[in-house]
This record gives sequence, C-alpha cells and structure tokens, in this order.
Amino acid sequence: MRVIKEHKFISVCVAAAVIAAVLILWCVLRTTDEDIQQQAEAIKDAVSERALQCYVIENAYPESLAYLEENYGLTVNKEDFKIVYTPYAENLPPDVRVIWRGGDDQ
Repeated sequence: MRVIKEHKFISVCVAAAVIAAVLILWCVLRTTDEDIQQQAEAIKDAVSERALQCYVIENAYPESLAYLEENYGLTVNKEDFKIVYTPYAENLPPDVRVIWRGGDDQ
C-alpha cells in the first residue's frame, strides 16, 4: 500500500513539473513575440521620423533608406529585420514596412 502512495506522489510531482515547464515555455515565447513586435514598431517609427525630418529640412522626402542612413544618422537592425522603404513622391511620405526575418510581416 505504501508503494502505491509513493508511486502516485511521484506521478503527481512529475505531472506538475511538466505543466510548469509548459507554462514557462509559453510565457517565454509570448514575450518574445511581443518584443519582436515592439522592435518592429520602433524601427518603423524611427524610419518615418527621419524621413519627416528630411522633408522638413530639404522640402522633399528621401528616395531611399540609404539616404537616411548616410545623412540623418539612421541605424536599424538589418540582421533581424528587413525594412521595405517605398517612396512615392517628394511631397508624400514613404510607405515603411518592417519584416522580421524569422517570421511573418510585422
């Protein structure tokens, strides 16, 4: 009888440990997704702000992301994110999209 109680106790402990590990993993992955989304938004905001700054100073939106990097000190994480910079006209703000290289469109 004592062996059965010990076996049940061990089974309950193992089940609790597995559930705890799954919950911890889920929290870590959820936080990672939120962090990626926040980083993508920060990059998009930085590019848009520098483009607007260029427009205010030069009376034209820049033709490329490289122009902002060279002339307005823009630095972005191109290792983890792809920045799609689509200019329309000198007087219209560009379309800026940030794509995480490890996943979906942000």
